[in-house]
Amino acid sequence: MQFQNILVVCVGNICRSPMAEYFLKQQHPSLNIQSAGLSALVGHGADPKAIHCMEKLNIDMSQHVARQINAQLIKQSDLILVMSNNQKQHIEQSWSFAKGKVFRLGHWHDQNVPDPYQHDQTFFDQTCQNILTYSQSWQSHL
Repeated sequence: MQFQNILVVCVGNICRSPMAEYFLKQQHPSLNIQSAGLSALVGHGADPKAIHCMEKLNIDMSQHVARQINAQLIKQSDLILVMSNNQKQHIEQSWSFAKGKVFRLGHWHDQNVPDPYQHDQTFFDQTCQNILTYSQSWQSHL
């Protein structure tokens, strides 16, 4: 299965999903990779602490703008990566046609990615490292 359109989802779309989106875009420039939030802070930029984490990896996330997940985004996605089992269940219950293409980013490690929102930079740095590790685990599957 070749995944051409990948959607990364978290809650607010300002921390975890943009970090994963921009890292995956760097690794797979030929793929269409986007992100969205289940309760997105629509119109907001990425969290400054998330931007800082990514800058250390020479990835510029400053252009990110948060947006809300919707049926259209789900329909056009071949693979949807979420941060937790709860998010997976929520998407599959809200949009039954998504079943079979929703996986946790940490699927290969059997891990959720805890939300760093309103935590300190150290928590963000750890979250960023987890996202990189989990994203790299998808390399052979993309």
